Amino acid sequence: QLQLVESGGGLVQSGGSLRLSCTASGESLDRYVITWFRQAPGKEREGVSCIDDGGGVTNFAQSVEGRFTISRDNAKNSVYLQMNSMKSEDTAVYYCAADGGLDSCNRRTYNYRNWGQGTQVTVSS
Repeated sequence: QLQLVESGGGLVQSGGSLRLSCTASGESLDRYVITWFRQAPGKEREGVSCIDDGGGVTNFAQSVEGRFTISRDNAKNSVYLQMNSMKSEDTAVYYCAADGGLDSCNRRTYNYRNWGQGTQVTVSS
């Protein structure tokens, strides 16, 4: 059974950077499409950025374009989200999600069967 664990969240000042990690166990991530989602209190969960099994990247949230970069390291069975020039609006719980049944990136939460526990990101200003 695939298990996902996020890490790297914390408190950062506006304009600063954080790097989130999503590490898998139980199964290789090589064949999976993986998306980072985020959810702020009282808000719907939204897709942020996705990487497919061929390394293709899609940014779902226009507000992160040019600031956030998703990547994967199959040798380490991990996916990362580098977040630069952070803003207060980036404050949320960040989740990684994966599904092996997808052939391309998809922003809908119901398409993902595997989720991590989430990691809190707080941006102060």
